[in-house]
Formats: sequence, structure tokens, C-alpha cells
Amino acid sequence: MFDVGFAEIFLLGLIGLIVLGPDKLPGVARTLGGLVRRARSSWYSLRRSIEAELAEADISEPIRKAASDLKTSVSALDKTINDAAEAASANITPADSKTPEDG
Repeated sequence: MFDVGFAEIFLLGLIGLIVLGPDKLPGVARTLGGLVRRARSSWYSLRRSIEAELAEADISEPIRKAASDLKTSVSALDKTINDAAEAASANITPADSKTPEDG
């Protein structure tokens, strides 16, 4: 997040030592560390919850689309089977009737 090197940290510590003095500096550093830790923890928690919501949305949409496609395929298959059954029943001839091959 911030690109802070050793020189910057050293400079901040030196300024803090001059401004706050050696008595208050450890307490202030501890307090700032706690605040940074809480802020970082809150940020990671928020990020995890947003990623979880996005992952759930990404997963649920393809499942809904697949279910819709499956229903469409089943309907088309039912129609094809019914059409084939009707065509087969219309072409069935009784067993005693003569076929053109019997001559």
C-alpha cells in the first residue's frame, strides 16, 4: 500500500522522538500500531466479504443458465419423442395386410 523504507521509518521515529520525547513515544507508537492493525483487519474483512459475494454471484448465474438450457433441451426432446411416436403409430400397418413387397 505505502512504499515506506527503512530511511523513512527512521526519519519518522527521529521526528517523533524530538516532538513527543522519549517518555511518550513508546505509548504513542503502541497506540498507532493498534490502530493500524484494526484498520488492516477491517479492510481484509471487508475485502473477503466482497469477494465472497462476487464469487457467489459468479457461481449462481452459470447454474441458472445451465438449468434454463436443460429445461429447453428437455422440452425439445419431449417434442421430438412425441412427434416420432405419432409418426410411428401412423405408419404401423396391421399384420394381415399385404405390403407392396409381398406382391
